[in-house]
Amino acid sequence: MRFFSDNAAPACPAVMDAIVAANRLTTAYDGDEWSQQLDGAFSDLFETEVKAFWVTTGTAANCLALAAMCPPYGSVLTHKMAHIEQDEAGAPGFFTHGGKLTLLDGEGAKIAPDAVDEAIGRVRKDVHQVQPHALSITNATEYGLSYGADEVAALGDAAKRHGLAFHMDGARFANAVVHTGASPAELTWKAGVDALSFGFIKNGGMSAEALILFDKQLAPSIEVMKKRAGHLSSKGRYAAAQILAMLDGDVWLENARAANRAAATLAAACGDRLNLPVEANEMFVRMTPAEAQRLRDAGFDFYDWGPDEVRLVTCWDQDMDAVETLAQAIRAL
Repeated sequence: MRFFSDNAAPACPAVMDAIVAANRLTTAYDGDEWSQQLDGAFSDLFETEVKAFWVTTGTAANCLALAAMCPPYGSVLTHKMAHIEQDEAGAPGFFTHGGKLTLLDGEGAKIAPDAVDEAIGRVRKDVHQVQPHALSITNATEYGLSYGADEVAALGDAAKRHGLAFHMDGARFANAVVHTGASPAELTWKAGVDALSFGFIKNGGMSAEALILFDKQLAPSIEVMKKRAGHLSSKGRYAAAQILAMLDGDVWLENARAANRAAATLAAACGDRLNLPVEANEMFVRMTPAEAQRLRDAGFDFYDWGPDEVRLVTCWDQDMDAVETLAQAIRAL
């Protein structure tokens, strides 16, 4: 009865079938028939012409995008709890060859336009200070909150006003789309986003993520950096095939709906224990160490997140019997 991480979830059947179907002799790197379909498939999904790349990790997707947006002498505005700050071991600075992250506050790991304006206002326009070049947000955030289309658009306006490129870390983009009811286009390029790291692994993929460029002028730099960074797999067809399989028939949305439904069931049981609203597939729950141990003794697995707080994460294939059992156990605490 695991509620530990959606990173640990199995790959969904459509992905496994696609990998088997791609297991034959064909062109290497990204010249294969699956990789060549990505631009068209994502252009259809986002209702505009895009450039799409497969990569093997979300960190690679994030940092390739930021390296194309931010020079070594520049900075990226992001939330202080963003994955690129907390969980990527300095990869943004590594990929940008020295670019800085400027950290902002905001409840639930969300950034407000005012915070962008204030951060820009603190920087003198001279050679003695690092000049901002990009804004990066996460949707859904590291604390499970989803930006709606209007919120993204307000940040897009702020980015444009200050001459910043706009990146979205969408490790749980599918969960945000399901929660908000907005279209993929409304949550991204129509709101000013230039590049999206489109997460698949947390949502039923095995080893493939996508980097979507709405600003196609970034593509030539990323093509070179992807190879230089060791992310041009010689058998890239297996990555592309996974992504196409999840797009086909909206598997990516069905998987996210299942994870969000399971989270909503647990959220109802948690009641006023919740530290934040549940708007994707993560819950942050007030719980004493003794209470957490009672749940672990009953067979449940999850993260301790802070003093008297635990994190519960639901997955695309979550066993609803286990969800109901955990919901009952939480009510009984």
